[in-house]
Amino acid sequence: MTSASVAVDGKTISEIAAGFLILLGVEKGDGEDDLHYLVKKTVGLRIFKDDNNNMNLSILDVGGEALVVSQFTLCADTSRGRRPSFIYAASPKEADQMYQQYCEQLISNGVQVQTGKFGAMMDVSLVNDGPVTIIIESGNTH
Repeated sequence: MTSASVAVDGKTISEIAAGFLILLGVEKGDGEDDLHYLVKKTVGLRIFKDDNNNMNLSILDVGGEALVVSQFTLCADTSRGRRPSFIYAASPKEADQMYQQYCEQLISNGVQVQTGKFGAMMDVSLVNDGPVTIIIESGNTH
């Protein structure tokens, strides 16, 4: 991704250049093991191009930034009917705690982090490089 930003009430509150736009969905039952797995995977994921134009470099290798946005709608269950159910989404308190810990652990692993505003109606903008969009799941399934 070449750039991303978050605006709340028409005002940009965070923006980054090259790096990751991370939409983080926290489900009921997600715990420390899930958190550590996601942090390790995020920091080590080699999807940036090297000198030979191969996806071979991590966010740390390229000095990229991360814009982390809490996104409970990623936990939607659409298997029945036409309206999504959010019964698998963690409570706001649990989700916010996991969101904060995820951001803190990225920072402690050397990633520069910007954030959205938890629980706010956000306008998220992305200039995607590719398209490269990857879903990482910790293995916790309902």
